Amino acid sequence: MSALTIFNFSDPVTSPPASHPSQDGPDRPIPAVLGADLEVPVKGGRLVPYANLDYAASAPCLEPVSAAVAAALPAYSSVHRGAGYASQLTTARYEQARHTVRAFTGSRPDDSVIFTRNTTDATNLLARCLPAGTTVVVFDTEHHAALLPWADAVRLPPPAFPGEAVRAADEALAGIGGPALLVVTAASNVTGELWPIAALAHIAHRHGARVLVDAAQFVPHRRLNLTALDLDYVVFSGHKLYAPFGTGALVGRGDWLSRAEPYLRGGGAVRAVDGDGDHWHDDPEARHEAGTPNVLGAIALAAACDALTATGWNALVREEERLLGRLRAGLADVEGVRELSLWGPGHPRVGIVSFVVDGFTAREVAETLSGEYGIGVRDGKFCAHPFVRHLLGGNDGGNGGCEDGTASAVRASIGIGTSDEHVDRLIEALRKLAARR
Repeated sequence: MSALTIFNFSDPVTSPPASHPSQDGPDRPIPAVLGADLEVPVKGGRLVPYANLDYAASAPCLEPVSAAVAAALPAYSSVHRGAGYASQLTTARYEQARHTVRAFTGSRPDDSVIFTRNTTDATNLLARCLPAGTTVVVFDTEHHAALLPWADAVRLPPPAFPGEAVRAADEALAGIGGPALLVVTAASNVTGELWPIAALAHIAHRHGARVLVDAAQFVPHRRLNLTALDLDYVVFSGHKLYAPFGTGALVGRGDWLSRAEPYLRGGGAVRAVDGDGDHWHDDPEARHEAGTPNVLGAIALAAACDALTATGWNALVREEERLLGRLRAGLADVEGVRELSLWGPGHPRVGIVSFVVDGFTAREVAETLSGEYGIGVRDGKFCAHPFVRHLLGGNDGGNGGCEDGTASAVRASIGIGTSDEHVDRLIEALRKLAARR
């Protein structure tokens, strides 16, 4: 049997059924987010409740995350090497956060968890740690955080369907003689579509390559099990995971990390500085976290992981899919609105939808939604310029153009705190806007 035929591409993320991690568990009430009662000004001077449909850019803070940070602040101190009680307590909280992130991602016991500023920082850290001569293979559909950090990369065009993505990766990796790294997203930040990361990891390993998964848009919406999916590295950001305190993470195998030069040179990364030179820590977590880390950011990130896990993924996924279905059905019913998709309307996705409106630029649509209806969406190319241009046919085609004439779109994204009223308000606003043509 061909290696390409053992995966069901309609189930784009999970491993084969025997190793598929269960998402079952006791459902608890979905936690609230801060800012749910925010009111914003609209045309005419009125205040209306804010409809935040911009979760894919930055999600609001969960109340349990805010509470965890508030609880840590009174004893806040610098971590590691301090003998004082506050330093010891803060160090314990910081290292517990590392364990929480390891559990949240389903990592192997010996995997490293390195705290970074965000997904971009985490990816650039790994890029500095690649063995000499490593060839990187990456799709043009990636967010710039995954597309740009590599000094030299084999860039693959957008695949027409998931199986083509696997075949393209297979062919590209087959021609590489030395170390290689395949870089792929788990969920597109433009369309929300889920990628076949288990199949891609299988193909990468068949060629002796490793795989890095950008999970920034995946982990707020679905459970991730790095071990079951057989991934080598994952990166993600707290600010998309309801923990907007400036922390992300690189999680994965430690051997490349422990042999690389420190990401930053400074205190904490070094064991000793003497007449023989600088002696760096072998442990990847110490080696690549020089200086005083973002302790509160790590605590916030761990609190978000705990809150989502405690809620139960079944409840979170059910509510998101209900709202996403309502949103997509509403958009399809508005004349002149076109949803963007790489693999068609039936392909599984998380709560992200990008679209264009005939007769209006993306900026005009976003400004109207904000200024007249109190709705927050994103417009532009979403740090994925090649992909958005591809989805719009290589030019704006009369749809979504912006000031410089390049392709642009509108993105609505949902999450915890999104309501039926938010979705319905967006659809009605677009219906009224389209009627102005």
